[in-house]
Amino acid sequence: MDRISVIVPCYNEQEAIPIFYEEIRKTAEELKQKAELQILFVNDGSKDRSLDEMKKLAAQDTRVKYVSFSRNFGKEAAMYAGLSYAEGDYVALMDVDLQDPPSLLPEMYRIITEEPYDCVATRRVNRKGEPPIRSFFARRFYAMMHRLSKTEIVDGARDYRLMTRQFVDELLRLGEYNRFSKGLFGWVGFETKWLEYENVERSAGETKWSFWKLLIYSIDGIVGFSTAPLAIAAFLGVFFCLVAFLALCFIIIRTLLFGDPVSGWPSMTCIIIFIGGIQLFCIGILGEYLAKTYMETKHRPIFICKETNLTKSGKETA
Repeated sequence: MDRISVIVPCYNEQEAIPIFYEEIRKTAEELKQKAELQILFVNDGSKDRSLDEMKKLAAQDTRVKYVSFSRNFGKEAAMYAGLSYAEGDYVALMDVDLQDPPSLLPEMYRIITEEPYDCVATRRVNRKGEPPIRSFFARRFYAMMHRLSKTEIVDGARDYRLMTRQFVDELLRLGEYNRFSKGLFGWVGFETKWLEYENVERSAGETKWSFWKLLIYSIDGIVGFSTAPLAIAAFLGVFFCLVAFLALCFIIIRTLLFGDPVSGWPSMTCIIIFIGGIQLFCIGILGEYLAKTYMETKHRPIFICKETNLTKSGKETA
């Protein structure tokens, strides 16, 4: 019988964990004739009683496992830890807030076992319930990534997916510190089937992703999977050098022909500030790439496990 490891990253989700468990237990019952579920919670340095809830469930159900970090390392690190510890023939990633419906898992399992796919992923067809401004910028981000990056990143894609062991092993080979999983999923390739579903609101608690965190995360994605910003910075440099040269020629010719002295310090000040802003913007782009390179060269571990009730069988975390 196949074994499916369901990885569930958690950060301050004590209210959602029991609700999620009840739902995933129903899914396990539906699949029990075909596959056995391993429910792997990853406690990402929660400040509430999330770990206590995990331990309580683990005491009641031997299928429940947990990995607890020494501090908050972020969802990307939590997903990588889950992939490292997962023991199943197939591995699923799923959010604990039930925005990733466990009821889709049987169909995902059917597809990956009966059809020639290495991964079954999900995407939302709408963003009902989300703030309009967040939805707007999310769509703009995916549109930008489609233009800037060669890696396929599907609009509305969720981290919720079911993967074969080969797919997971290749993901684990990508041990980079600055992780953007939506890009990594596309980068490794393989055959992926997309399942569409209507957006589902959280079962309990509040989202941990503020607008600022999402903005930083999107910048990580752009920097991690495209060098186009560097080309844009170079293009801006060449463009403004050309503009400055033409402006200089214009001023010299006007002075020689008409004797018109150069004047207008306010406009000159605005131009200097504008050009200075462009320079700082380009330096900022270079700084982002340099900062990512700097963090990678440190070779720090992606996560530190403080406590777990299973033995790690995956690859090294560093």
